[in-house]
Order: sequence, then structure tokens, then C-alpha cells
Amino acid sequence: MPPGSDLRIVGIVQARMGSSRLPGKVLRPLAGRSVLGRVVRAARDSGVLADLVVATSVDPVDDAVVTECARLDVPVHRGPVDDVLSRFVGALDAHPGDAVMRFTADCPLLDPEIVSLVAAVYRAVPGLDYASTSIARTLPRGLDVEIIRADALRTLDRLATDHHRVHVTSYAYTRPELFRVLGVTLAPDRSGLRLTLDTDQDWALVSAVVDHFGDVSVPLAKLADWLDGRPDLRTLNSSVRQKRLEES
Repeated sequence: MPPGSDLRIVGIVQARMGSSRLPGKVLRPLAGRSVLGRVVRAARDSGVLADLVVATSVDPVDDAVVTECARLDVPVHRGPVDDVLSRFVGALDAHPGDAVMRFTADCPLLDPEIVSLVAAVYRAVPGLDYASTSIARTLPRGLDVEIIRADALRTLDRLATDHHRVHVTSYAYTRPELFRVLGVTLAPDRSGLRLTLDTDQDWALVSAVVDHFGDVSVPLAKLADWLDGRPDLRTLNSSVRQKRLEES
């Protein structure tokens, strides 16, 4: 049996209707499927998850997320609005596993192949606490994948404060002296592309991608090759500033 093949990996998707720059983005429709629905599909299609749960908040506005999850036939855990780390631990309590893959519901172009790859890397390196494609970024923002050992996530819950509780895993990857952390990179470097969904400019780009490819998960290489020939689209959100880690 290959190393780590018996690990139970649970996927947790954080999703809220609240967003300072693009409220309600997680339920916006793209080719007949919600943004959240696309993330759930990509995570499932990776084939590496023993379970998948959406972690939303107890805010009544997020009742709409719960309704969508029922339609998608995916379980939901509700927890604090701002303490996202607590939400994740609660979701893990309800859906136990050896490791957690963290997804955010504003990444409708998530590539199942990259999810599968990161899971394989994690399984192949015994003793890892955390692995991510964002430590040394070569992927577009919006396609990152991260995985954390369940016990390490619970350790973060005991230690993390302030903005680290919003960003869930940041306490681990900013303290590599305490946690065994691995960065996963994929060549070529496509970090100049922005494929996440946080602003109206992002929405314009993502919508154009989905209008072209339809209701499918598009492999990154295919998507990047297409965008290489569409500088008009690449520049739509090229000026968007990513929030700093300290900004919630």
C-alpha cells in the first residue's frame, strides 16, 4: 500500500454571503451553476476526499448558503462569522478525518487535477503538518490548494489569535519553526494571472472564461493557453490589489 493511502481527507469549503467588495458572490450564477456549486463540483471531482462539508456562519444572511447546500446535497456546518478557524474545527468535529483540505467559495475556476496533485504530495511525505501551493506561488490566485493535518488544525485553534483566526491556516505557514510545512510549485509560473472572485473586475474575467468554456472545470494549462491569446481579458483585473494577510 502506498504511503499515506489510508489517510482520510476531509474537504471544507468556507462560504459566506458577506463580502466587503462583492457581496453575495458565492451564490452568483455561472452557466447555470452557482459559484459555490462550481467549487463543490471541482473538490468532488478531484477524487481524493472522503467527505466534503461547507462551513458557513450563523448569520441569518447565510441561510441562503444553507439552502444552496441542500440543493447541492453537501452537508453544512455553521459557526462564528469572523472566527473562521473555529468554524473549521467545528466542521472537522462533525466530519472527522486525518487531514483537511481547505477551499474558499470564491474560486469558481478551481482545477480538480491540482487538488488531486496536492493530496498526492501530502500523502507521499510522512509527518507533514501543512502543504500549500501559495507558499511559493506559481499558480494564479484562485487556483491555490492547501491541506493541513487534523491535529495541526486543532493546535492552531489553541494558539492562533487575531487575523490568523480569519485566515485559518496562516499561523502554521508563518511559523515554519513550529510546523512542518511544504510548498508545492508547478511550472511554468502563472502567478501573474488572477482567477479568484473578489471584485467586479474579477467577475468580468471569470464570467468571460465561463462564457467561453461553459459549465465545466477547465484544466489550468488549457485555461492559461486561452488567456495568453486574450490580453484584453487578462488586463480586466490586473490592477486589483490583493488584501494583506492582516486585513480581514
